[in-house]
Amino acid sequence: PLQQLQPKKTPKRLGPSQRKPREPQIPRSMIKEIFKHFAKMPVTRDTFKIVEKCCERYFKQMSNDLEAYAHHAGRKTVEAADLEVLMRRQGLVTDRMPLNVLIERYLPLEYRKLLIPVAVSGNKVILGK
Repeated sequence: PLQQLQPKKTPKRLGPSQRKPREPQIPRSMIKEIFKHFAKMPVTRDTFKIVEKCCERYFKQMSNDLEAYAHHAGRKTVEAADLEVLMRRQGLVTDRMPLNVLIERYLPLEYRKLLIPVAVSGNKVILGK
């Protein structure tokens, strides 16, 4: 007697609406590289895991604060002024240390060109390309 072949049952895939949304994350390699640059000494794996969690929480809180500033101003878009207010409240931007000085000190040239207005011939001011 021949037995009928039964098709294999495959598990149902979750559709896009049923999947749990994932939050974007900063790559571990980037966090590690930045932290190594500033720490300038070896760091244990356990310590690095804590640094990762702190970075995640810091950026999440910063995003929430920027969103609140834009909402308070009646806008739906975060602007550079919101970031400057946040950095002032954190004590990073002061009258002695303006935002442009921080940009020049810590960011590479290609980012500086995008963020700092540059005067060119004809008295035209260009902000980024």
